Amino acid sequence: MLKVYFVADTRAGRVIWLLEELGLEYEVVILPFTKEGLKSQDHRARHPLGRVPVLEDGDVSIYESGAIIDYVLEKHKNNGLKPQIESEHFPHYLQWFHYCEGMVMPPMNQIVVQTILLPPDRRDETVLKQAQNLLTKSLLPINQNLEDKEYLIGKFSGADVMLGHACFMANRLGCVGEELSAIKSYVERISTRPAFQKAIELK
Repeated sequence: MLKVYFVADTRAGRVIWLLEELGLEYEVVILPFTKEGLKSQDHRARHPLGRVPVLEDGDVSIYESGAIIDYVLEKHKNNGLKPQIESEHFPHYLQWFHYCEGMVMPPMNQIVVQTILLPPDRRDETVLKQAQNLLTKSLLPINQNLEDKEYLIGKFSGADVMLGHACFMANRLGCVGEELSAIKSYVERISTRPAFQKAIELK
């Protein structure tokens, strides 16, 4: 059985969301968001930086949420969530799948650091404003793409598991302005999916 090492409100939610969408059996190991929980010798043996998610599949152990999503879709079950290479949707699927970590998550990570993780006396307002501006710029192409689509490539796909989760978290951080109305609607659609609700509610 697949085993997922998980911390709430992290990229590990993407993995749970996908497994729920595909109806795969899995076990969740919920780790505390503490130095003892994530930086233990046992967990560092799974992930050298002591982070989540980590997926174990028999003798295979793999980390990085995007790699895990791709691994599961290729090896276990697809359900049409990854277009065939011959499909006209395949290039756009790849684009949005990787746009998440390439463009959206770097400024989001900085926002989380500056508003949540750092103590108030160590926060830098200039760094925060720069990250917020960059995130807004990164979200604009997504909003434009979604103006005539329900999901990123038209139908729900693995790209939505990656980038949709990031859009949801950006909205929750208050970083999706009203002018990004297509993303606002997209987040609402995602939020009604039972598999997504299961992943977000897991603590």
